[in-house]
Amino acid sequence: MTRFADGLRVQAKVIKALMVRELVTRFGRENIGFLWIMAEPLLFAGLVGVVWSFMKGPQSHGIGVIPFVVSGYIPLTFMRHSFAQSAKIFVANSSLLYHRQVKVLDFIFVRVSLEAIGAMMAYLFGGTVLLFFGHFPIPADVGMLIAGWAIYVLFVLSICLVLAPLSEVSTVVEKLVPVSVYVAIPFSGVFNMASWLPANMREYLMWSPFVTGMELMRAGLFGELVVPYYDVPKALMVSFACLFAGLVLCRRVRRTLAVA
Repeated sequence: MTRFADGLRVQAKVIKALMVRELVTRFGRENIGFLWIMAEPLLFAGLVGVVWSFMKGPQSHGIGVIPFVVSGYIPLTFMRHSFAQSAKIFVANSSLLYHRQVKVLDFIFVRVSLEAIGAMMAYLFGGTVLLFFGHFPIPADVGMLIAGWAIYVLFVLSICLVLAPLSEVSTVVEKLVPVSVYVAIPFSGVFNMASWLPANMREYLMWSPFVTGMELMRAGLFGELVVPYYDVPKALMVSFACLFAGLVLCRRVRRTLAVA
């Protein structure tokens, strides 16, 4: 038990060091530095929200257009960045594998964690500012909101665990990673609620953990203003299946990586 606790402490230090390295490498120390990880999704979500409000008016289906778009587009940005960062991640960081405490899984976990932290910061900051101006609701159920985020992040992590090793095996997969984001959008629940769709289409979408996560987040945010549809057992089953497949692929690819 003592060895296990020591191992966890060492791994926590490795994760912390890799996070600091990643932030400095990507954002540097000038201007607002690592705060760009929050500012970027916030800017995208804000601009899309403004455009939608001009196109569809202040409300649609009885809920505010701006909070609806912001609450969906920030998680979508998190998904897009995480998928993009997972391509060729092992080769780019192979020199760090010289240290036996550093594992290939650490690279993916750090990238996804940083993107998730940035998206959550953007969500909280943007929601607070919009709430101050009367354009964002007070969350009706914080527990459902957090549960939705947790499912969304878990599924993104599981997909990145699959994409990362596959991108090392084939350059075709590397090129298809950006395309995967656009393929995932119709199954992400970002731009519509499941209750707005036909029943047969809604049934198929319940196999997408993205939809379950988004529906839970929207239910936690808007409360009785929306009718959520979600299937947590299916979402967890698909997520853990992808997680298991990703772990197997990462283990196999690690044997072929050369330490620079």
